[in-house]
Amino acid sequence: MPHDNAALIARFYAALDRGDAAEMGRCYAPDATFTDPFFRGLRGPEVPGMWDMLTRAATEMTVVADEIEADEAAGSAHWVATYPFSRTGRTVVNDIRARFRFRDGLIVEHVDRFDARRWGAQAFGPAGNLLVLPPARAVFSRGARKRLAAHLARG
Repeated sequence: MPHDNAALIARFYAALDRGDAAEMGRCYAPDATFTDPFFRGLRGPEVPGMWDMLTRAATEMTVVADEIEADEAAGSAHWVATYPFSRTGRTVVNDIRARFRFRDGLIVEHVDRFDARRWGAQAFGPAGNLLVLPPARAVFSRGARKRLAAHLARG
């Protein structure tokens, strides 16, 4: 029988597939952290806020999660998100490996890893390959953080 934290991960990705950011937020501890290639070091309310922003923008997203494993302290999953990127309308198929840490039955740390070059090429076309270069990635990440701050300010 899978550990309760494996069920938590499955619940999280089922909510993402439905675009239910509120349910996703209930899977996180209040002081949770999140990091991926573009959103680095999100903390606390920024984490569910990011998912709310992304699910509102990606209205036609499908998510398939598998290889879900977890114990009392840590877990992992493989997931694939397919969606039209809101800024260009180009279809993105993002293949992601996630790592989690848990406390009291909630996610306290979430790290997603994916190929930023592949994501950029899908989202922006050939010019998206530049996103892997440190200056371009920093600019894109700052823009993403700015959009998140504006989204959180709107409440």
